[in-house]
Amino acid sequence: MTIREKYHILDYEFYNYIKDIIETDIVQKMDNYIQHGSTTTLTHCLAVSYVSYRIAQKFNLDYISVARAALLHDFFLYDWHNIKKVKKLFEKHGYVHPKIALKNSLKYFELNELEKDIISKHMWPLTITKIPKYKETMLVSMVDKYVSIKEFFSPYFILLKNKI
Repeated sequence: MTIREKYHILDYEFYNYIKDIIETDIVQKMDNYIQHGSTTTLTHCLAVSYVSYRIAQKFNLDYISVARAALLHDFFLYDWHNIKKVKKLFEKHGYVHPKIALKNSLKYFELNELEKDIISKHMWPLTITKIPKYKETMLVSMVDKYVSIKEFFSPYFILLKNKI
C-alpha cells in the first residue's frame, strides 16, 4: 500500500506537492503520536494541509507553500499529552511547539520564508508576539483551529447524532 493510498489522498496535484515530505520516514513518525482525540499528529497535519491548500487555491494564495508548511506545522515528534507538568506558562506545549516544529522541519527540509512563517506562527494569537507576516500564515492558523475543534468534538457529535 502506498502512502497516498494509506491516507486516502485522492487529489493527485496536492499529493505531488507534499510527496517529498510525507513519504519520508521521519514525517511518518508523526503517525505514532496522538494529537486530538484519536487523531494522530500526521493525520491532523494532513487535514490542515489539505483544507488550507484548497482555500488558498480559491483565494489565489501560495497554495503550494501552504500545503507543504501546513503538513509540517506540528512536526514536534513527542507525545504532548504525557510531558511533565510545566510551571512556567511560556514553556507549555502550546507556546513552544511551533519553534520545535520549525527546528525539526529545517533539519530535514528546505523551506522558503513563507513556509517558515507558517510553521513558526501557526499558534497565533496564543503566541501573541509571533504575529503572522503573510495571509497564508493566518489561513493555516485558522484552519488548524477549525480542524482541531472538529477532531476534538467529533466523538461527541457522533454520540449526539445517534441519540437523535
